[in-house]
Amino acid sequence: MYALNLASGKPATCLDWNNNYGSEPDKCILFHCGPVPQSLMTAKGEVIDHPMFAKALGAGNGFGCNVGRIAPNKITFASSKTQDGKLHVYLGEGEFTNDKIQEGFFGCGGVVKIDQLQEKLYKIGYNGYRHHVSVTPGLAATALREAFTRYLGYEITEL
Repeated sequence: MYALNLASGKPATCLDWNNNYGSEPDKCILFHCGPVPQSLMTAKGEVIDHPMFAKALGAGNGFGCNVGRIAPNKITFASSKTQDGKLHVYLGEGEFTNDKIQEGFFGCGGVVKIDQLQEKLYKIGYNGYRHHVSVTPGLAATALREAFTRYLGYEITEL
Protein backbone atom coordinates (compact mmCIF):
# COMPACT_ATOMS: atom_id res chain seq x y z
CA MET A 1 0.00 0.00 0.00
CA TYR A 2 2.84 2.36 0.79
CA ALA A 3 4.41 1.79 -2.65
CA LEU A 4 1.06 2.44 -4.33
CA ASN A 5 0.66 5.62 -2.28
CA LEU A 6 4.13 6.84 -3.25
CA ALA A 7 3.63 6.02 -6.93
CA SER A 8 0.24 7.74 -7.23
CA GLY A 9 0.54 10.47 -4.62
CA LYS A 10 -2.92 9.42 -3.42
CA PRO A 11 -4.20 7.11 -0.66
CA ALA A 12 -4.22 3.36 -1.18
CA THR A 13 -6.58 0.84 0.35
CA CYS A 14 -6.71 -2.90 0.93
CA LEU A 15 -9.67 -4.78 -0.58
CA ASP A 16 -10.93 -8.34 -1.05
CA TRP A 17 -11.29 -9.93 -4.47
CA ASN A 18 -14.83 -11.13 -5.16
CA ASN A 19 -14.27 -13.05 -8.36
CA ASN A 20 -17.35 -12.25 -10.37
CA TYR A 21 -19.86 -9.68 -11.49
CA GLY A 22 -22.80 -11.38 -13.13
CA SER A 23 -21.91 -12.76 -16.54
CA GLU A 24 -19.20 -10.19 -17.30
CA PRO A 25 -15.84 -12.02 -17.12
CA ASP A 26 -13.70 -8.86 -17.01
CA LYS A 27 -15.56 -7.38 -14.03
CA CYS A 28 -15.69 -8.22 -10.33
CA ILE A 29 -16.50 -6.57 -7.04
CA LEU A 30 -13.65 -5.33 -4.89
CA PHE A 31 -14.71 -4.54 -1.33
CA HIS A 32 -13.75 -4.55 2.31
CA CYS A 33 -15.48 -3.90 5.59
CA GLY A 34 -13.72 -0.77 6.65
CA PRO A 35 -10.38 0.57 5.44
CA VAL A 36 -11.41 2.68 2.43
CA PRO A 37 -10.36 6.34 2.75
CA GLN A 38 -13.21 8.79 2.20
CA SER A 39 -11.26 10.44 -0.62
CA LEU A 40 -11.63 7.21 -2.65
CA MET A 41 -15.39 7.01 -2.06
CA THR A 42 -18.34 8.61 -3.86
CA ALA A 43 -19.55 10.11 -0.55
CA LYS A 44 -18.93 9.87 3.16
CA GLY A 45 -19.43 6.31 4.40
CA GLU A 46 -21.51 5.18 7.34
CA VAL A 47 -19.81 3.21 10.12
CA ILE A 48 -22.12 0.50 11.42
CA ASP A 49 -22.13 -2.74 13.37
CA HIS A 50 -20.38 -5.40 11.30
CA PRO A 51 -23.23 -7.62 10.02
CA MET A 52 -21.23 -10.87 10.24
CA PHE A 53 -20.06 -10.20 13.80
CA ALA A 54 -23.53 -9.02 14.87
CA LYS A 55 -25.01 -12.25 13.52
CA ALA A 56 -22.46 -14.44 15.32
CA LEU A 57 -21.82 -12.43 18.51
CA GLY A 58 -24.83 -10.16 18.86
CA ALA A 59 -25.34 -6.48 18.12
CA GLY A 60 -22.72 -4.10 19.46
CA ASN A 61 -19.81 -6.56 19.33
CA GLY A 62 -18.31 -5.64 15.98
CA PHE A 63 -18.62 -1.91 15.35
CA GLY A 64 -16.51 -0.50 12.55
CA CYS A 65 -17.88 -1.66 9.20
CA ASN A 66 -17.66 1.26 6.76
CA VAL A 67 -20.57 1.16 4.31
CA GLY A 68 -20.22 3.10 1.08
CA ARG A 69 -19.23 3.03 -2.54
CA ILE A 70 -15.81 3.36 -4.17
CA ALA A 71 -15.78 6.16 -6.74
CA PRO A 72 -15.29 5.37 -10.45
CA ASN A 73 -11.65 5.92 -11.35
CA LYS A 74 -8.74 4.36 -13.18
CA ILE A 75 -6.67 2.35 -10.69
CA THR A 76 -3.43 0.49 -10.14
CA PHE A 77 -3.62 -2.71 -8.11
CA ALA A 78 -0.89 -4.79 -6.48
CA SER A 79 -0.22 -7.37 -3.82
CA SER A 80 2.78 -9.19 -2.39
CA LYS A 81 3.87 -12.34 -0.62
CA THR A 82 7.11 -13.75 0.70
CA GLN A 83 8.35 -17.07 -0.61
CA ASP A 84 11.73 -18.71 -0.13
CA GLY A 85 13.06 -15.54 1.48
CA LYS A 86 12.12 -13.28 -1.44
CA LEU A 87 9.37 -10.73 -1.91
CA HIS A 88 7.07 -11.50 -4.84
CA VAL A 89 4.56 -9.01 -6.23
CA TYR A 90 1.92 -8.79 -8.90
CA LEU A 91 0.49 -5.59 -10.26
CA GLY A 92 -1.82 -4.30 -12.93
CA GLU A 93 -4.26 -1.61 -13.90
CA GLY A 94 -8.00 -1.37 -14.33
CA GLU A 95 -10.85 0.91 -13.49
CA PHE A 96 -13.68 1.17 -11.02
CA THR A 97 -16.93 1.54 -12.95
CA ASN A 98 -20.28 3.07 -12.15
CA ASP A 99 -22.01 -0.36 -12.25
CA LYS A 100 -24.51 -1.07 -9.51
CA ILE A 101 -23.87 -3.53 -6.68
CA GLN A 102 -26.75 -5.72 -5.58
CA GLU A 103 -28.83 -4.73 -2.57
CA GLY A 104 -27.64 -6.18 0.73
CA PHE A 105 -23.91 -6.05 -0.10
CA PHE A 106 -22.22 -4.64 2.98
CA GLY A 107 -18.93 -2.83 3.41
CA CYS A 108 -17.31 -0.42 1.03
CA GLY A 109 -17.01 -1.69 -2.52
CA GLY A 110 -17.09 -1.05 -6.19
CA VAL A 111 -17.22 -2.87 -9.49
CA VAL A 112 -13.83 -3.02 -11.18
CA LYS A 113 -13.10 -3.79 -14.84
CA ILE A 114 -9.75 -5.42 -15.60
CA ASP A 115 -8.90 -6.80 -19.04
CA GLN A 116 -8.53 -10.61 -19.00
CA LEU A 117 -9.60 -10.64 -15.36
CA GLN A 118 -10.40 -14.34 -15.08
CA GLU A 119 -6.95 -15.34 -16.38
CA LYS A 120 -5.33 -12.90 -13.95
CA LEU A 121 -7.34 -14.20 -11.00
CA TYR A 122 -6.31 -17.73 -11.92
CA LYS A 123 -2.61 -16.72 -11.93
CA ILE A 124 -3.01 -14.87 -8.63
CA GLY A 125 -4.52 -17.93 -6.95
CA TYR A 126 -2.29 -20.48 -8.68
CA ASN A 127 0.80 -18.58 -7.53
CA GLY A 128 -0.31 -18.61 -3.89
CA TYR A 129 -1.36 -15.02 -3.37
CA ARG A 130 -4.11 -14.37 -0.83
CA HIS A 131 -7.51 -12.80 -1.37
CA HIS A 132 -6.40 -9.25 -0.53
CA VAL A 133 -5.33 -6.69 -3.10
CA SER A 134 -4.31 -3.06 -2.62
CA VAL A 135 -5.46 -0.33 -4.98
CA THR A 136 -4.77 3.33 -5.56
CA PRO A 137 -6.27 5.85 -8.01
CA GLY A 138 -4.35 6.47 -11.22
CA LEU A 139 -2.21 4.42 -13.56
CA ALA A 140 1.15 3.77 -11.89
CA ALA A 141 2.03 0.17 -12.82
CA THR A 142 4.94 1.15 -15.08
CA ALA A 143 6.64 3.16 -12.33
CA LEU A 144 5.97 0.46 -9.73
CA ARG A 145 7.32 -2.29 -11.99
CA GLU A 146 10.57 -0.36 -12.45
CA ALA A 147 10.93 0.37 -8.74
CA PHE A 148 10.14 -3.21 -7.72
CA THR A 149 12.52 -4.86 -10.19
CA ARG A 150 15.35 -2.40 -10.88
CA TYR A 151 15.78 -0.84 -7.46
CA LEU A 152 14.30 -3.29 -4.95
CA GLY A 153 15.00 -6.64 -6.61
CA TYR A 154 11.48 -8.04 -6.08
CA GLU A 155 10.24 -10.97 -8.11
CA ILE A 156 7.32 -10.01 -10.39
CA THR A 157 4.54 -12.51 -11.02
CA GLU A 158 3.40 -11.65 -14.52
CA LEU A 159 -0.35 -11.45 -14.96
